[in-house]
Amino acid sequence: MTFVDFLNLLIAALLLAGIYAVMSVGMTVIYGVMKIVNLAHAGFMMMGAYFAYELYQRLHLDPILAALLAFPFFFLVGVAVHWLLVRWLPHSDRPTLQSLLLMFGLWLVLQNIGYLIWGNTDRSILSPRTLALVHLGPIIISSLRLVVFVAAAGCMAVLEIALSRTWFGRSVRALIQNRYAGRIVGVDDEKTARLTFGMGIAFAGVAGALLATLYSFDPDFGRPFLLRAFVIIVLGGLESVSGVALGALILALVETFSILFVPASYQPAISFALLVVVLVVLPGGIAGLWAKRRRLA
Repeated sequence: MTFVDFLNLLIAALLLAGIYAVMSVGMTVIYGVMKIVNLAHAGFMMMGAYFAYELYQRLHLDPILAALLAFPFFFLVGVAVHWLLVRWLPHSDRPTLQSLLLMFGLWLVLQNIGYLIWGNTDRSILSPRTLALVHLGPIIISSLRLVVFVAAAGCMAVLEIALSRTWFGRSVRALIQNRYAGRIVGVDDEKTARLTFGMGIAFAGVAGALLATLYSFDPDFGRPFLLRAFVIIVLGGLESVSGVALGALILALVETFSILFVPASYQPAISFALLVVVLVVLPGGIAGLWAKRRRLA
């Protein structure tokens, strides 16, 4: 492998890490605040893909703009789902069987709605940007992946600002650190949980819409990406929003450079193997390792 090939793969991994981070951060904030493992995340990613597809096919709307419009739409959907279903779950410091069954059932419902409306035929979004390339000397970058990365990075930047400079962000960080202490100092945990769930579903919708511009999709579209999201949040730490970006980068690097040794069809197996290794070696994720080192220091 030449140095140029190495640079091309490295840039491809960095661009992939952006969309992986957006794909996973919704699960992280929901788990951090509510201790719910949102298995329905895959279903909402699938719905986000079809949301962008329908806007592009019917209204000829740019897929990237459609992905941005997915955020407010799926935020409202998430708030509605929380009000109708999630708020009745018992509060707990750990994931409960009720929450797992509810989220899994909701995923199956969304998946079957997808089959009912769109069938099992693979769909794809082919825009003028799909095959465009950017040449930087010997380095070749997909124009679409670059635009998707910029959109994903923008979403992550907005999230970081919201978490660090708004009352909602302070409430989220307080509940992630200690739910009961947060309630003692006046945090409205029910309202924060409702908005957090809406935000988590919104990021799932945006991620699905962005992924739909890169891959073909069907109603089972979200399943392989759900596994990748699990790997990322375990790598970064289940409750660490900042750790998501690092976890996404590690997975993207492993997947991208693994094509030098194994066929691309084995990437899901690579993700699963990485998940097992991390659970055994670093059960608290990289964020947990950092916290342990700070305590020892």
